[in-house]
Amino acid sequence: MEERFLQDLLNKHQRTEHFPSTSSVCRLVSRVLLILFPEQTKNHFTSTEEIQQAFVSIESDLRSMLHSMQSSLPAPADSLTSSFMKELPYVYELLTSDIDAALAGDPAAKSEFEIIRTYPGFYAIAFFRLANILHRLQVPILPRALTEYAHSKTGIDIHPGATVGSHFFIDHGTGIVIGETAHIGNHVKIYQCVTLGALSVSKDMASQKRHPTIEDYVVIYAGATILGGETTIGHHSVVGGNVWLTRSIAPYTKIYHQEQVKIIDNG
Repeated sequence: MEERFLQDLLNKHQRTEHFPSTSSVCRLVSRVLLILFPEQTKNHFTSTEEIQQAFVSIESDLRSMLHSMQSSLPAPADSLTSSFMKELPYVYELLTSDIDAALAGDPAAKSEFEIIRTYPGFYAIAFFRLANILHRLQVPILPRALTEYAHSKTGIDIHPGATVGSHFFIDHGTGIVIGETAHIGNHVKIYQCVTLGALSVSKDMASQKRHPTIEDYVVIYAGATILGGETTIGHHSVVGGNVWLTRSIAPYTKIYHQEQVKIIDNG
């Protein structure tokens, strides 16, 4: 190897900031989910004291993790850790509402246990909601690492900066993309291969709202693409499969993509 090449690599190694590994962050969040949803594990607690101790352990590990990257944080690691832990009861309520939405919205769903244990949509939403806490606390890198891990496991790509209301149901889910500034209301149902994206990827729009707003009680079917920060899908609307939208639609609207299909009988 040339000395210059080796020196360039050494310089990069020496100036690169330290961040916890993705695997360690994902393990910590997985531990949180195992406490909140024992359906995912055979190790069940037998007292509230045991549960409290498990949370204390997670808090300690998260504090150590954030201390290791203190120079990159907007506030003291202890304060951010405390804020994260205080959000967990609220996140649990949101995730419980997401389970209710899946149970009510999917005829194939047999039980809450099945949804928690097997549904990729719930897995992706759970990781997103915990990553979203860290994003709102302005912790760098870690929120995106969490949602990208869930993305790799489920095929569902939710940016940790998105705003998502209660009773959110993702059915099937593969290929879904939800951008950073998307705003999703309550009781929204989304099928596979839906994109809530930006009309432009220009860097100078980074601080602007680039992704659509989906109001309450909207259903978006497979393959639909909805683009633009000024695009709003009105409440109680239905967006059909393969629809391409770059403009707003009023509440209670049904919009479908119609394609002429020709069947040729070669017989």
